[in-house]
Amino acid sequence: MTVDLQTYAEQNQVRFFLFNFTDLFGVQRAKLVPASAVGEMQESGAGFAGFAAWLDMTPAHPDMFVIPDPDSVIQLPWKSEVAWVAGDPWMNGEPVAQAPRNVLKRLRDSSGSHRMMAGVEPEFHLIDPDASGISDPRDTQEKPCYDQSALMRRYDVISEICSTMDGLGWEPYQNDHEDANGQFEINWAYSECLTTADRLAFFKFMVKEIAQAHGLRATFMPKPFSTITGNGCHVHISLVENGKNLFADDADEMGLSQTCYHFLGGLLGHAQGLAAITNPTVNSYKRLNAPRTVSGATWSPNTASYGGNNRTHMVRIPDAGRIELRLADGAANPYLLMAGILAAGSDGMAKETDPGKRLDIDMYSEPHKARGVRKLPLNLLDALRALEKDRILCNAMGAEFTTAYLKLKHEDWNSYARHLTDWEREHTLDC
Repeated sequence: MTVDLQTYAEQNQVRFFLFNFTDLFGVQRAKLVPASAVGEMQESGAGFAGFAAWLDMTPAHPDMFVIPDPDSVIQLPWKSEVAWVAGDPWMNGEPVAQAPRNVLKRLRDSSGSHRMMAGVEPEFHLIDPDASGISDPRDTQEKPCYDQSALMRRYDVISEICSTMDGLGWEPYQNDHEDANGQFEINWAYSECLTTADRLAFFKFMVKEIAQAHGLRATFMPKPFSTITGNGCHVHISLVENGKNLFADDADEMGLSQTCYHFLGGLLGHAQGLAAITNPTVNSYKRLNAPRTVSGATWSPNTASYGGNNRTHMVRIPDAGRIELRLADGAANPYLLMAGILAAGSDGMAKETDPGKRLDIDMYSEPHKARGVRKLPLNLLDALRALEKDRILCNAMGAEFTTAYLKLKHEDWNSYARHLTDWEREHTLDC
């Protein structure tokens, strides 16, 4: 039964609602709606000017109304008088086709009776408030992953985030210090892909808010520091229909069904264009194509390949009945991330795409042993061009979305290309 937000406010002493939507660049936008007005606005939505966000609109466009999805409502544990609710942008009585949450909902609803289940592993750094460096001056180990002392020095922050998630019913099950200095990861139970996307959007908001309350700054930037590991956002994927895992098959050596292998084939086949969605910033490709870090490995893929329980590939098979896509980074838009995976994988299933032979090699040290494996894009421009050429992926994501996304992202690239760096001056001034 759909949640009535007016009743929810009365029962939970909520005074305000954040009517939230996520734009094409992954920026969360919101209006603060008083509980006294939420009854009417649950139906009509909160009004926004789409041009004022990262959407491909002009000041001449009419009002865009964000209709809240009441089933996504979350009362802020650190500010209980406020509740957050994800919403869907509408204009002229129709869903805005380029809006990321609408893109995911359309793909999900058109995929038949099965549902994509997803769990995410979002990594983040805790840095100084002025972004000058790692906030813990003692976190300097060459191999800091799982460092117990460094984890416990940030116990107050990490435990508050985890306890908050526990209170929300997300079933968090582990917290760890990751491979980079100042880097952490918190894992929680998988869900249907739209729910996971909503939770990932809220998670990024929550982590930043709690870190700030502790005098720190949290960043999900893909590569905030040049010599240490960047922030990935790995996605574990399966398909379920009537309670049955369609990716599982006990007869297979790896415990995967032919449906799963076809889905995997779609991910590999569309990897170049998909990267424009899963790795959406200029900085993203500093993580994908980084030299070896001080810890010894970047932990990010460099080719469109898959292996068994092997973290050097784009796709890993960690267990029977599921696969892990290791391509995405912390800048990925939660909704477009899920939509891109679903679009690519669904095409693989429809065409029964063969992913090829599993590569049981170290792709960092033995890439020469992999025949015919394609490299991932070297930069954002290459990825955008690959997406433009991938008509199947573009059509699946929707013409209005891809036109808007490619236009704004090309403008983003051009802004970067116009920027003159110190490196250029140092290496070219006296040429």
